[in-house]
Amino acid sequence: MQDRVHRVAITDRARIVLRRLIEQNGPMLFHQSGGCCDGSSPMCFPARDFRIGGADVLLGRLPWHTEFWISSDQYELWKHTRPTVDVASGRGSGFSLEAPDGVRFVVRSRLLTSEESAALAAGPPPHTGADRMA
Repeated sequence: MQDRVHRVAITDRARIVLRRLIEQNGPMLFHQSGGCCDGSSPMCFPARDFRIGGADVLLGRLPWHTEFWISSDQYELWKHTRPTVDVASGRGSGFSLEAPDGVRFVVRSRLLTSEESAALAAGPPPHTGADRMA
C-alpha cells in the first residue's frame, strides 16, 4: 500500500474539464456543502472568489493544487468514504463554472478499505477552514 492515502481522487475526464476551467479562470477549488441548490454535487469555483468557512474540511488536493473542501456536516457522513470527482452530461447547478459547457461534476464514492482507514486514523486530522484563518 502507498505510504500516503488520498481522501479524494479525480477521473481523467474530470481532469480535462478542470484543466480547461483553470486555463480560462485561474486557480480553482471544489466545495461540497450537502445543502440545497445541488449541494450534493461538488461545485467548482475560482479559488479567489470563494470563502471557505471555519468548519469546512479540506479533503485533499487534486491536480494543479486544486483544493477539495467539504462542509463539516457532510464530512461526518462521508469520512469513511473516498470520493472521486467525475463529470456527467447535462447541466448541474448554475453556480458551478462547468455548467455552461453542458456537463456537471459529480462524485462517485467507495468505502475506505480497513488499511486506508487505519492509515488515516494514524495521521493528523484533516485541515479545516479555521486552520486557514489562523
